[in-house]
Parts: sequence; structure tokens; C-alpha cells
Amino acid sequence: MTLFCGIDLAGRIERAEVQLIANGGEAARRRRVDAPGFVLPIAGGVASFAEEDSPLNKVAGLGFGGVPSASDFDEIEQAFAACGSPVQVELCHLADPAIGALVTERGYRLISFENVLGRALTGASERVTPPGIEVRPSGEEEFGRWLDVVVEGFAHPDAQGVPSHEEFPRDVLARAVRDLATAGVTRYVAVRDGVVAGGASVRMADGVAQLTGAATAPAHRRHGVQTALLSARLADAAANGCDVAVITTQPGSKSQQNAQRQGFDLLYTRAILVKQP
Repeated sequence: MTLFCGIDLAGRIERAEVQLIANGGEAARRRRVDAPGFVLPIAGGVASFAEEDSPLNKVAGLGFGGVPSASDFDEIEQAFAACGSPVQVELCHLADPAIGALVTERGYRLISFENVLGRALTGASERVTPPGIEVRPSGEEEFGRWLDVVVEGFAHPDAQGVPSHEEFPRDVLARAVRDLATAGVTRYVAVRDGVVAGGASVRMADGVAQLTGAATAPAHRRHGVQTALLSARLADAAANGCDVAVITTQPGSKSQQNAQRQGFDLLYTRAILVKQP
């Protein structure tokens, strides 16, 4: 079934994203108690700065809880400037149109897009496990191996589609993944022929299962690892009462193509707008 996304569903997904970024940002603050950083609410959204060059440095979720005032933006922009960081706003195209006008008037420049895809979860979801692959929840005792394979996979993205506007230093990416892993996500590993070949995670909130990243080590790609990780997370999300699963991809990427092959529909696009300090 094709999943239609109206404003209500988009708002629910964006609120889940706000919680994820806020939780990840708070984890970074606990880890770096004496370093610059913040997690600030803004009109139903969140502004987060974790550390220099972190993927958690952003403003997310605007457009579903009112329009921020000029003073709200002043506070956020000053906070990012104090950390020497640009402000990156990720704005859903179903958000209140007044926010797009507001940020462009303040000098934000459109630099990229990202796609949010979703799939309805109705009833039990089938687990697909190709021969030679085992998928299971990942415990604390193997957190290091899970982190290594996820970071290794993220460090070698697919080359199809629109290139990402961002590149993250490997050590910063590893810390951001670690912070998000403490933000209420469930981790999974895929083992192929006795070797940890891939890792993934999911966060469930308000009936939304956020597929918060999946990666396969380059040596194990094209063997069904991603399919197995996806089906396990969808089955567990459905069993836990989620009615929709969502994934974020680069436009036209192999990840988007694979998601659509697995029954995901393009729900909406986020515009990435940036203002330099």
C-alpha cells in the first residue's frame, strides 16, 4: 500500500526527529561537560551543537509548532556563532511556509536536500534472512564491534545520486554514532559466516520507527546484509506497536533505491539551509 504523508504525519515524524537530535545532543553534553555545546528548544523544534564538525549540529523540526520569532533566531544564531559554527536548518517541505520565508530573509542559503521515506506497518512483518546471515540485537559486550562496522560503512557511502553536502571526520562521526546509540535506540548486528558484517539501529517513539542508520562493511556488501537488517527492525517495530517506519536518504541514492524496493514511499523532502557565523 502506498503511504500518503499529510501535514499531521509529517509533524509526527519531525517531532520524533527532534527527540532523537535532542537526546543525542544531551549525550554529547554529558560526555563533554567542560566544552562548548548546547541543546535549545525553538518553536517545537530543537537547535543542537555537539562538537565541531558533528552531524548533530543542526536545527531540526521547525514548522509544526509555530513560527519562531526574530529573537528566537537571534538567540540560536548567537549560540552557534559562539561555538564558531554555521547554523544548519533542516526544513520539511510540509512545514509552515512562513519559516522558509523567514530564514531566507535572514540570509540562509539553500545548499542541499534530503529525502524522508516511509512505509506503513500493518500486522506482523516478515523477517528475511538470506543464507549465511544472522541478525540479532547487539548487546553492550559487543558495542565496540557494532560501532566499528557502522562507522566503517558510513565512511564508504554509495556513489549513486546527489552527493552529500557534508563529510565528517571519522573520529567525530564515531562519537556522534556513540551519542545517538545512547539516545534510546535499539542496536542490531548482522553476522555473515561468523563475522560481524553490518550494524543498524532503530528508535521507536509515538508509533514512529526511525531507522537511524544501517551500514555494511564494504567486503560484505551485495550479500543481503541490508535486507536482513531492515526486515528485522521492521518486524520488531511492528511487534512494538509502531504504525510507520521512516528512513532518511540522499536524493537519488542507492539507499533510496533500495528502500523503495522494500516498499518505502517518498514522504517529503527536507531543504538544507545554512547561514555562516
